[in-house]
Amino acid sequence: MSFNNKVVLVTGASSGIGAAIALKFAEEGANVAIVGRNEDKLKKVTENIAKVGNKPLVIVADMTKDNDVQKIVNDTLKQFGKIDVLVNNAGVGGNIDITDESAMKVYDNVIATNLRSVVYLTHLASKYIIETKGNIINISSVAGQLAMKTGFAYCTSKAGLDHFSRAIALDLAPKGVRVNTISPGPVKTDIIENMGYKGETVTAVFDTMLQMTALKRISDPVEIAELALFLASDKAVGITGSTYVTDNGCMLTGI
Repeated sequence: MSFNNKVVLVTGASSGIGAAIALKFAEEGANVAIVGRNEDKLKKVTENIAKVGNKPLVIVADMTKDNDVQKIVNDTLKQFGKIDVLVNNAGVGGNIDITDESAMKVYDNVIATNLRSVVYLTHLASKYIIETKGNIINISSVAGQLAMKTGFAYCTSKAGLDHFSRAIALDLAPKGVRVNTISPGPVKTDIIENMGYKGETVTAVFDTMLQMTALKRISDPVEIAELALFLASDKAVGITGSTYVTDNGCMLTGI
């Protein structure tokens, strides 16, 4: 699959799934814009991408700030002049009980990052993606289809993202734009550490996740990247409004 001369915008690209997706597209010849909050991590991703493809455009931004989201689109267009593929990957976790005093604070942050920012960035970028007859890939989670204890905020954000994707797929289909969703199960990323956990706790969480999978394995981010590459390619020309689950059988076991 070649993405020569294509422009791919990837949010949440400072590590994990987003970094892997950006790297894969660069390997296939794309010009990549990578977005994240951590400058040090973005620098490392930039170095890795430069080894296999064109040096990426680095955009340091907070997805919960409207001005930053506007900057993402403006900087990408200024550098490359177009947007062919938008990968909405930025997201945060946030486990909390609905009865907790901080429940709404956590909920507001998770929704702002995982859902509202995606809606706003897609709103701003869509007219340019229509011009290129490109496509949009939203990175969701099996949590959007399965209930998780103390996960009401995260589950709600991903369920909303799933249905948002289907709704705009219907809106954009007549304009030649495809929209699809990838819903991973456990993936070896730093999302647990980003939630404030460290050391043995992180290991324990991943061990628990491992036992929840039917295949008894946790995915590598590159697996998600390969799927994103396929969905963005002409090989998936007839696929839109679909959700692709890659969870090692989590949904079979009920997570």
